[in-house]
Amino acid sequence: MQKDLFERITSFLLGASWAITLFGALLTFRITLSFGLTFSLFMTLLFIITSLVFMLLLDALLVHKERLREAKKQTKLLEELLSQGK
Repeated sequence: MQKDLFERITSFLLGASWAITLFGALLTFRITLSFGLTFSLFMTLLFIITSLVFMLLLDALLVHKERLREAKKQTKLLEELLSQGK
């Protein structure tokens, strides 16, 4: 199946988000480790949760786009059925 530009960009951003989350969590942990282990773990967890929320938003965009595409297909089929019934 051929993906349109929006889907390709969104898929790329999802992949990049995973990489940013992994490396960002490691970097956050190392930077904040000088303030203590508990604070470092808290900040890393906060960073990971924030990143996952943004990934969920990107995934929601993909799902919404797919739902819109399916709704357009159904509308077209219903219009064809309506025109055949007349």
